[in-house]
Order: sequence, then structure tokens, then C-alpha cells
Amino acid sequence: MAFRSTGDAQRWLAEMDTRLARRIPDRKQRLELLRTVHYEATRARLDPQLVLGVIEVESGFRKYAVSRAGARGYMQVMPFWVKLIGQPGHNLFHLRTNLAYGCAILRFYLDLEKGDYFRALGRYNGSLGQPDYPNLVLAAWRGRWKYDGPIG
Repeated sequence: MAFRSTGDAQRWLAEMDTRLARRIPDRKQRLELLRTVHYEATRARLDPQLVLGVIEVESGFRKYAVSRAGARGYMQVMPFWVKLIGQPGHNLFHLRTNLAYGCAILRFYLDLEKGDYFRALGRYNGSLGQPDYPNLVLAAWRGRWKYDGPIG
């Protein structure tokens, strides 16, 4: 985790762990998710709290969520992405795989939209031009997942 100190990392993890406890009762699973979110988000130059907002809206923190359109996992990644940016056999229900894909896709759309979160989130969800999805994610990010503690 990219924090200024071990203490800063522990404070972030403890804060997010508390917020996530009612959604994922198993502490080991929660901590694994949070560490992976932070790692993959930071790797993709994304705010980890934004990624938590996406996960909340996309899957409600359900690892095995499947949408009517066939999107899979925490970040609801469509299977066609495996052919575009992955390797055959990648399992979109695998925690790290799902988050790596989701973060890479979101970063791609943020770059494409020159940092416009509203448009990038619309593209991510396939709802470009419709305000519901981006507004839900932005509200979750800036509300429930906001964190003002020190991050390096």
C-alpha cells in the first residue's frame, strides 16, 4: 500500500474495514478485498475510495454477482474484456483479476474522457449520457467512502 507510513496504512485499513463490516461480515475476506482494492486502484492511478464506490454500485460487494448483461464479479467486468486486454482462462470472479480488469478499464475511460469522472463512469457502465449511474458512484465515493486521512 502506498502510504507515508505503516500507521497511515493501518488507519486507512481500519477505517475502511469498519465501513465495510456490515456488507462483508468475514473480516479476513474484508481485509483481503480492501488491500487488493488499494493495490489495484493505486496501480491504475485511481483513488481507492472511487473504486469502492464503483464496487458498491456495481455489485453491492458481491464477489459472484452476475448482471443481466453478463458482467461479472465485484466490478462487473464484461467477459469480452478478457479477449481484448487479458488472456484466455482469466477468471473474472477471482478477486485480483476482477479488480485489475475493472481498474484498468476505468483508467482507460478516464484517460479517454480527459479526467471527466461523470463521462468515464458512464462509459464504464455503458450508460454514457444518462446521469443515474455516474451520480450514484460519485455520491458513494464522496459520501460513504470519503477519506481525508494521510495517503502518500
